[in-house]
Amino acid sequence: MRPAAAMDRQESGFALIPALFLIVVLGALAVVAIRVGTGQQQAVTMSLQQARALSAAQTGIEWGAYQALAPGGSCVASTTLTLTEAALNGFSVIVTCAAVTFSTGAATNTSYVLNSAATSGLYGQPGYVRRVVSGTYTNAT
Repeated sequence: MRPAAAMDRQESGFALIPALFLIVVLGALAVVAIRVGTGQQQAVTMSLQQARALSAAQTGIEWGAYQALAPGGSCVASTTLTLTEAALNGFSVIVTCAAVTFSTGAATNTSYVLNSAATSGLYGQPGYVRRVVSGTYTNAT
């Protein structure tokens, strides 16, 4: 029979290996959970930015249509708008307009083709978004 002191020395490190394995596995699971959560947060943020960019581009179209169709208005070839209000703060919108005159019977009317491109951030950077919207309007009644 072995002495009790010899048995304690041989069995004293047995639980260390499973404990280290458990710590490593739990640490890996924590890293995966953090990465998944961060990825989902970035996806939601980009989705929100894309919706804002679309709204900014639609704002440019509405602004261009108002400028072209207002009494005494004009169709400016290209205009850059810098939005500063609420959720659209920081968006730059380039609005282009082309006018085409056409006749319907005795009346002469004008058709306006508007393009609006809204951007935020720098191209190639994680927060960059861009949306383009087009619209055609006429002053014919």
